[in-house]
Order: sequence, then C-alpha cells, then structure tokens
Amino acid sequence: MASKYHAPSNRTRRPISILIVIGLCCFFYLIGVWQKSGSGKGDKLALAVTEQTADCNIFPPSTLDFESHHNYVEMIESSEPKTKVYKSCDAKYTDYTPCQEQDRAMTFPRENMIYRERHCPPDDEKLRCLILAPKGYTTPFPWPKSRDYAYYANVPYKHLTVEKAVQNWVQFQGNVFKFPGGGTMFPKGADAYIDELASVIPIKSGMIRTALDTGCGVASWGAYLLKRNILAMSFAPKDNHEAQVQFALERGVPAVIGVFGSIHLPYPSRAFDMSHCSRCLIPWASNEGMYMMEVDRVLRPGGYWILSGPPLNWKTYHKVWNRTIADVKAEQKRIEDFAELLCWEKKYEKGDVAIWRKKINGKSCSRRKSASICQTKDTDNVWYKKMDACITPYPDVQSSDEVAGGELKKFPARLFAVPPRVANEMVPGVTIESYQEDNKLWKKHVASYKRIISLLGTTRYHNIMDMNAGLGGFAAALDSPKLWVMNVVPTIAENTLGVVYERGLIGIYHDWCEGFSTYPRTYDLLHANRLFTLYEDKCEFEDILLEMDRVLRPEGSVILRDGVEVLNKVRKIAAGLRWETKLVDHEDGPLVPEKIFVAVKQYHVEGDDDQNTQNDE
Repeated sequence: MASKYHAPSNRTRRPISILIVIGLCCFFYLIGVWQKSGSGKGDKLALAVTEQTADCNIFPPSTLDFESHHNYVEMIESSEPKTKVYKSCDAKYTDYTPCQEQDRAMTFPRENMIYRERHCPPDDEKLRCLILAPKGYTTPFPWPKSRDYAYYANVPYKHLTVEKAVQNWVQFQGNVFKFPGGGTMFPKGADAYIDELASVIPIKSGMIRTALDTGCGVASWGAYLLKRNILAMSFAPKDNHEAQVQFALERGVPAVIGVFGSIHLPYPSRAFDMSHCSRCLIPWASNEGMYMMEVDRVLRPGGYWILSGPPLNWKTYHKVWNRTIADVKAEQKRIEDFAELLCWEKKYEKGDVAIWRKKINGKSCSRRKSASICQTKDTDNVWYKKMDACITPYPDVQSSDEVAGGELKKFPARLFAVPPRVANEMVPGVTIESYQEDNKLWKKHVASYKRIISLLGTTRYHNIMDMNAGLGGFAAALDSPKLWVMNVVPTIAENTLGVVYERGLIGIYHDWCEGFSTYPRTYDLLHANRLFTLYEDKCEFEDILLEMDRVLRPEGSVILRDGVEVLNKVRKIAAGLRWETKLVDHEDGPLVPEKIFVAVKQYHVEGDDDQNTQNDE
C-alpha cells in the first residue's frame, strides 16, 4: 500500500535527477574545455612542454630534452629475452664492408670484374657486433671545408698520396689530408676541367642536375659539381686504390662502392643528365659494347657522355701506355662505332676529352633497328640482374622533336613539378593528385623534424640517407646546398626510383637484408619511413639496425617513422646498440598510432675501456 501511495512522487523526482546529472556533466566538460583552451593551467603546461621541445638539438646527445609518450615497458611475466647488449667488433673490422670484403672477393672469378661485385656473407657469417671508429676519430670538417680537408685519423691511408702525388688527388699535411681538386685527367683542378666541359654542355642552365661518375677516384669531379648545383653519383670499386670511396664520403661527396661488372648498375633507366669517365679504365670497347649500352640505359634522352683519357689522344700517349698505334687506334674506332650504334652524336673532341650527346628519341636512329634490342619489359628491374650486350629501346614518341620518356623542367623547378613517370601513370597507385599530396605531407613532416632536431637543414647533417625514399618527398622538402640525400628504394618496395631521379635527386636500389655498399661512418643522419614494417617478415630487425650503426657516424642521428608497436621493438634493440633514443608523438597528436623514433649514436672508438670485444656471435 505504501508503495502505491508514494509512486507518483518517485516518478516526479526521476526526471529531475537525470537533469541534475546531465547538468553536472556539462559543467565539468566546460571546465575541461576552458582549461585546455588557453586560459587554464593545462594549456600553460602544454605551452611549457612545447617551448622546451621546439628548439631541441640532438647534438650533443645530452641536449635531448623531449619526453617519450610511448616508453617500451618490459613485462615482468614476459617470456621474451631481456635487451641484448652488443659487444664491439675486433679492431681489424674498423673499415668493414660486408659485401665487398677482400677475402670473400678473391674466391670469385676475375672475368668482367665479378670478384669486385657485391658478395654478401650468409646469415651465419654476419658480424653481429659494433664497428668502432679508429682511435683518434674526429667529427669531419663541416661542408664546404670538408671538400678540401679530412682528418687523417678518420681515414688513415696514405697510399694515394704517394701513388697519385703528381695528379693532385690528395696530399698529406700534418694531421689532415688536403684535396687540391685534381684528378688523373685534370691535374690543374676540377674547376678548370668543368669549365671546359661547360663550353659544350649547358651545365649552368639548370638542365643538367644529375650526373654519374664511373671510376670516380676521390670524387673531385663530383665535389666541384656540387657548388654548381649538380648532384653526381660517384662510384668506384674497393681495390688497390685504397679507400677512394671512403675519402669521397669523408669529403661530403655522394659515392658508393661499385663497379662495371657482369650485372646491371643499381639505377633506373633514363636517370642521369650526364655520365663521366676520367681515365676510369673501364673497357668500353670490349664485350660487344656492353658497358656503353649500360651507360645508354641510365642516360636520359638528350644526356651527355664524357670520356677523358685512353684511348683518346693516342697519338701523344701510346708509348707512355706501352701500346701499339694499331691497338689504341682500333680501340677508339670501336668506341666510335658503338656510340654511333647507340645513336650518340659526337659534339666535341680536343686533346684528352671527347663528348657525345644521346639523341632525344629514336625517330632518327636507323642503326638501332639492326642492333640487338633488350627484350625485358621492365628496364628498371636491375637488382642483381645479369647485364647483356643489348640496347634499351627509347620510349615511344609521336613526333621527332618529342623527348622520349617526357621532357623535364630545369632545376629547381624540376624538384616539385610532376615527373613524367607520374604524369604517364607508370608507377602503380601514384596519380598526379597523390604525388602532390605526398609533397605537402613531407613538407609537414620535415617541419616537425626540424622542431625536434634544430640543426637539421644545416651543415651539421650533410651526408643524409633516406632508407625508404618512396617518391623522394623527404629529400625534396629538405633540399638545400648545405646537404644531399641518398634516396634508397628497397628492392621489395614499389619501384619509385625513376621518379626520384626525374625530380633532380639521386638514389640507389638496395635490399636492407644485406649490407649497404659503403664504408663505416659515412652518414650524418639516417631517415626511414615505415622501413621496419616493410621488412617485418623479411629479415631480422637487428641486422638492419646493426647495419645502420655501421654506416652512421659517431654522434650521428636517426629518425624513424613507423607504427608504435614496431618502433618499440626497434627501441629495445637500439638500447643494446648504446643509442640514446626517444619516441615522439605524430605531428597530429598522441592518438595517431604512427610515431617518430629519434636516436643518437654514442661516440665510441677503439680502445675505450668500457667495451668488450668480439668478432661475431
């Protein structure tokens, strides 16, 4: 009975209670909004954190002053092993290059320089220890001083100062090497030599941006092209010319260990505006012109090939070369014949230098039709692919004045213009719109990086590598005469390297399950976007990270962008490498699962007391 009597009153109070609860929720919500909007303590705290991190500098490491929002937490109950601490390698591995080691190389045939090609160790022979810098190692000179000077302790090899003394390659002075800018075929200096080339090639016009230097020595040609806003990809083998590529990178010049051998060069077709050989000793007239045909593949329509040295000017030098007149004359004739077969037009020959220009299309190349034409449909699929003596066909054109493959704009307009490969829908999944969005996104990302690493964009970080370059957006957003970026396109990723070159940038194909074709301590900063997600089921993260540690200079930096779960795995391994690491939220806030991993490699050299040494594990 009582319940019936009070029922109407309860029904009256229930809506009132609900309204009170709703009112309280709204009140506290408004208080929270007010605190975060600019008038409360919450905003002041956020502002303080922003001010602390905005100018954060990753050099020296002690200035890393931002906080991670996603620390790796090791579960006590976890069955996973604890962080593995990597020991130091024996001092004999200071300049270890895993895929170009001499002992392994000598087990391969010398024919066509096969023994100088890449020969990587099997998994059970990989070094899983830390390559230390030599005793006395010093941070290299900043660019542009590094072009002319390098510390002897960093590259302690004097062989070239004796062998190439009269050619002005390199001189030893006190505790430094000096690079006068000379070369075998330009002992008076690279500048004067480039000026001679510029009388034929429009080097100052912006049409020449990417160059290939085959058999580069210490890369003085590429070094002096940099101030003319031209990026040269220089390569030379690891041979008796001790550490020539190591010298090049120590100077701050793009270079890799490489050779003309039995497999294709690791570059896409139509990549370079000019290619150069200065007494490079490549047998151009041999193997049915195979090496000239490979130059033709990577040379852009309308591009230039420069040859200086033997067999040119044979009338003057044949006795010095200990060769007969008939021999050197026949060699030059074969080179001339192959050039004509390739549809190259000779533009210049004077003294020791000759210059040819590749036609802009195949309309007037009647001789090509009678030559052996490469049958492969994908002329950019070259990783470990055997080279054949065949000619790569031009892309089709509609008229005789059309540039095969598409005409490029002058640099720097080329950097953000739509590349022909994108405009012609040659990259699966990439449209003009998605390309332009990618550019906007990377400008945003790079702006964020510069808030984390305040010296990014300065000469502090001159030699930079993007380990998963995509369309080259990172390098384009960072472009500056103070630095260069080696854009690496993994062989298991979408093949975008042709787009990278059409933007006026340089790069190379590579498989990160193997060692990179460079010496230790050759890069100031390594960047990678979703590289570890790409390789998650392909090879061990530790092998990739150990390779990164090998090529990174002491006190060099790493920026990785990937999912938080993947980066936590990376961070655990990195702790064993003695890197100082931080995990930072995405630019769009902590709710975005993609994070930014930042690390600094610590300074360790041979003889440090706290290092345990081993050869491998």
